[in-house]
Amino acid sequence: MHYDTIIVGGGAGGLELAAKLGRKYGRGAGTENVLLIDRSIVHIWKPTLHEVAVGTLNPQQEGLLYTTVARRNHFSFMLGELTEFHPQERTLTVGELRDEDGSLLVPESTISFNKCVLAIGSGSNSFGTKGFENAYVLENAQDAQRFQKYLFGRFLQTSHSDKRCLNVAIIGGGATGVELAAEMTEAYHEMHQIIGSANRFRIEINLVEAAPRILLAMPEQVAEQAMEILERKQINVHTETKVVEITKEKVITDKGEIVADIVIWAAGIKAAERNQTFGLETNGINQFIVNEKLETSAKYVYALGDCASLTLADGTRIPATAQAAHQQASYLAKQFWAAVQEKPFTETFQYQDSGALVSLGFDKGVGNVSANHQTHFFIEGIVAKWAHMSLHLMHHFAVLGLKRTVLLALARLAQKRVSGRLKLH
Repeated sequence: MHYDTIIVGGGAGGLELAAKLGRKYGRGAGTENVLLIDRSIVHIWKPTLHEVAVGTLNPQQEGLLYTTVARRNHFSFMLGELTEFHPQERTLTVGELRDEDGSLLVPESTISFNKCVLAIGSGSNSFGTKGFENAYVLENAQDAQRFQKYLFGRFLQTSHSDKRCLNVAIIGGGATGVELAAEMTEAYHEMHQIIGSANRFRIEINLVEAAPRILLAMPEQVAEQAMEILERKQINVHTETKVVEITKEKVITDKGEIVADIVIWAAGIKAAERNQTFGLETNGINQFIVNEKLETSAKYVYALGDCASLTLADGTRIPATAQAAHQQASYLAKQFWAAVQEKPFTETFQYQDSGALVSLGFDKGVGNVSANHQTHFFIEGIVAKWAHMSLHLMHHFAVLGLKRTVLLALARLAQKRVSGRLKLH
């Protein structure tokens, strides 16, 4: 098989790029124009994984089927995982698919391309921490759903135990760790509405951060306000605290031990080791190094999102965020379409910082936003929460269009009113 453009990875950037290019080619165009490859059949917007993980967001309602999005946006979709990449030959291999009993469903296939965009994301950086395997990670929707089932089981177990206390340690005080800690308190309170007063239990959440403060990548005002909200939610925050070891019962730090029935690792990112085998230049955490046109070290191969490392001429390092991936997808769509139309394209990628938002529960949030990418202003409370939700809707708008995004939002709101906020299965 041969495609003009192959996009590997259907995250925030990869899916938006496929949708934008597919719509540009339009209905009736050849199916060999754009192919999206992903190892999952359902797309979940990564910034909402913490909600999936604690059960306050239902992935069956939230998820978008890649096949449906592909059909509506006129691109092709292939389920599978990238196993080999040969940039000089412009070919890649998608591994075979087997069912749970090992039966072969889809054989391995090799595909050629004119252009390829790697948008395969990143994983967790353990920083060599001893006992890292004892912690849960939330790298994708499968991780989040697996953890949600485990957490619900521990909620039930604790509600019928003698000690009636669940100890949780979250390692990493970035946006993911902070949002997860706050959202877990929401799930805990929702759970109490279900189990009744006779089975009430306590939850002790410890958020551990090695840096001097949480949300180090965000303005200090945002971090300070987030800290106040976490304290009101009775979350114990440990800053300037380095994790030395994780066991099945506790987290050992350079300042002492923290009892932990559950440990979640949310500190740092690191791309897959196999990225080093693809014949492309990578950095110390296995990200593909790209230039200001998002080109890798191989011609006709590009990278965006968390798997890409871009340092601009002024020394600015592009952050690994959904905001950056969205902008990179829009940039590559313009660049590729100009090539199709045989028009010159000299524009380089310019990152525009629109601010940062943190969701801190059902009706709380903090952040700084900018309408012109220059002047930022602070927002908090329900306004910040709505602003955070609007980012999710903007992502859906990019892949579904206005009408379907509105219908989807209304349907999910109605479903929550009927079934409640907490997913229990």
